[in-house]
Amino acid sequence: MTRYTVYFGGHVQGVWFRATAQRLAAGRDVAGYVRNLPDGQVLLVAEGTQEVLAALIADIDAAMEGNIQEKRIDETPATGEFGDPGDGLTIHR
Repeated sequence: MTRYTVYFGGHVQGVWFRATAQRLAAGRDVAGYVRNLPDGQVLLVAEGTQEVLAALIADIDAAMEGNIQEKRIDETPATGEFGDPGDGLTIHR
């Protein structure tokens, strides 16, 4: 299992980014959260297989392509702290 910590920059707040990420994660074997950061970025932390996470990020990129100006992905081993894969993403405020 893998953890992706992804920072999305650009016009990513106030455009349903978090809800879109949550919707795209539904039905996939991922668990984690997505939240707005004070500096205008959106942070997504998700755990699952590398293949599932890569597909999720690709789908987010496609759905929000006009809004994402930059993206940084840190890949680390999963910790299991978000529950079982398939629990989906929660939205943090």
